[in-house]
Amino acid sequence: MKHLVWQSTAPVKQVKCVHTQAKKYKVNNVLTVDKQYDVQNETEEFYFVIDNTGKVGGFYKEYFTEVTK
Repeated sequence: MKHLVWQSTAPVKQVKCVHTQAKKYKVNNVLTVDKQYDVQNETEEFYFVIDNTGKVGGFYKEYFTEVTK
C-alpha cells in the first residue's frame, strides 16, 4: 500500500498552483495560488500533493502547472 508512505518518500516533481476556483469542491482552504507543491504521486486526472494542512491530498491537474528546473 504505497499511499501509506507518500508523506515520507521523495517527491516525484514540483507543481505550482495557478488557481483555486473549483466548480464542485472547496480547495482554497488547502491550496494557495502561486505556491509550489511537491507531487507525491499522479494519475491521468489528479496530482497527489502535500497541501497546506501537511497531509497528502488529491487535486485535479487543472489547478497546477509543472515547474521546470
